[in-house]
Amino acid sequence: VVEAYKQGLRPAVGYELNPWLLCLSNYRAWKAGYRGKVSFLKKDLWKVNLSDCYNVIVFLAPSVKPPLAAKLLAELPDEARVVAGRFPFPSWTPTSTLGQGLEQAWAYDMKEVRRAAQSSAEGSPV
Repeated sequence: VVEAYKQGLRPAVGYELNPWLLCLSNYRAWKAGYRGKVSFLKKDLWKVNLSDCYNVIVFLAPSVKPPLAAKLLAELPDEARVVAGRFPFPSWTPTSTLGQGLEQAWAYDMKEVRRAAQSSAEGSPV
């Protein structure tokens, strides 16, 4: 979230349910001089409406990616970009990638993800 803020993304908000990780995130933001500029909220990502988000960054286990992909497809605008750290979305083709191994990230533009999903659905037998 701090890095997103540094790159000019506003607002920069993180959602976390684990109280320890929430405290750690707030501490690291404070220590880096970004207190009051970024926010970390104790909220359930599955219950948050993401329809007004244009930049989403996720660090989640592979088992969570398929249901999260469905939520993002349903809620994000076409202009949104999703960046996944550590693990890619298995059914999406990234627009770009950066890094390697544990430091790898995949970027997905929602308009392209939807276009690919629509083409796949049109080409599959009913």
